Amino acid sequence: MNLVLFDAGELAAPLPLADPRAQHVLKVLRRAPGDTFVAGLVDGPLGEATLLAVGADALTLAFTPTRQPPALPPVTLLVGLPRPQTARDLLRDATTLGVSAIHFVVTERADPNYAAATLWPSGEWRRHVLAGAAQACDTRLPAIHWKEDLENALANLPAGTQRLALDNYEASVRLADALAVPPGQATTLAFGPERGWGPADRTVLRAAGFTLCSLGERVLRLETAVTAALALTHGLSRAAG
Repeated sequence: MNLVLFDAGELAAPLPLADPRAQHVLKVLRRAPGDTFVAGLVDGPLGEATLLAVGADALTLAFTPTRQPPALPPVTLLVGLPRPQTARDLLRDATTLGVSAIHFVVTERADPNYAAATLWPSGEWRRHVLAGAAQACDTRLPAIHWKEDLENALANLPAGTQRLALDNYEASVRLADALAVPPGQATTLAFGPERGWGPADRTVLRAAGFTLCSLGERVLRLETAVTAALALTHGLSRAAG
């Protein structure tokens, strides 16, 4: 945890000792009253928190904002709804790498039962997004969606977005060659579910202006493909800048 994140208003009350953030401050950061640590408000400023007191049941903290974080990269992910554990990894790692939105969509080969997993209606998904943001030392969180089907998600994409779909079997170009990412260029990267895109999915994607791309000859796990594609996209964007 490189950044201790708080929702707006949380610092107005003591932080219970049972809260993992309190344990992190005391046992990992080893802070004592009067010490400071890096903190931030979700979707707000970064700054410095001061541990004022350690009580029997809670910590008393003060927060001083120092700067606003940069905007999130203009990259949107469309991901065929995966198994809950894979979704947890993607929520954390894609947030760490930096995206503006993640749409987990029902596709031809996605298991629709995954949308009913407790990860989503319970709100557990947000915990993994927060972990990814804390790792990246960023306060901004991507927008997360999980109830759309592929066609509706594509219909709601903004105009002017570079559209690239990863597909091992019908790709016409490598992702590195397809990317055209000058600074500020919005990009949507689409990934099939763990069973891959189906024929109907490919038809819908092509009709929506997506180019089918690959990361090479090897077949990757979904979470590995997302990480590799994001790293490549961000790296080429910085190089272009």
